[in-house]
Amino acid sequence: MIIEARYNGPPGSGNGGYTAGLVAAHLEGPAEVTLRRPPPLDTPLAVSTTAGSVQVHDGDALVASARADSGERPDAVPSVPFAAAVEASAGYLGFAAHPFPTCFVCGPERTDGLGLFPGPLPDGRTATPWRVPADVSPVLVWAALDCPGGWSVLTEGRPYVLGRMTAHVDAVPPPGTECVITGRHVGSEGRKASVLSTLYGPGGDVLAVAHATWIAVDR
Repeated sequence: MIIEARYNGPPGSGNGGYTAGLVAAHLEGPAEVTLRRPPPLDTPLAVSTTAGSVQVHDGDALVASARADSGERPDAVPSVPFAAAVEASAGYLGFAAHPFPTCFVCGPERTDGLGLFPGPLPDGRTATPWRVPADVSPVLVWAALDCPGGWSVLTEGRPYVLGRMTAHVDAVPPPGTECVITGRHVGSEGRKASVLSTLYGPGGDVLAVAHATWIAVDR
């Protein structure tokens, strides 16, 4: 398994959601993926699988582990109309201050990324429009679910990175369609924050849901 350099999150390491999606692709159905260390880019990683579980190593170092998820499906974060998501996105906090401005998913300095800029809603949720790219895949759906949840807890001067993510992907949206992704912060304990995110299709149907744990880091 190789995480290509364009799919970075923080500089020099893989975007958490994209990496989790690559790992989850080795399992059938919903999965829980835990990132054990910053995923290296453009590096061949060894993947070992057993019944219902996966481990990814960089040499002797464990980069990520995953298991099939048989727990409760994450709750859906309520949606908003596409126009409201566009309006919320205009207030994206990352335009003013972003801990990782070249992130493949939400980095405002990227011209070749997903271009997801989740802005705040009055009740604390985030929302962003997503114009689905031609190369959409289940892995990109995992990536798209990542940052909209994270930005429900991210604040200036308090960067977080993805630690664990569980996703249920029911369907991949057709290329070129207009979708909405929402996120919500549901709890914190110490350096850990728990968030939810949901992908809605162009008809307003739920296509995927995720629950994630983000970890506050020092810069």
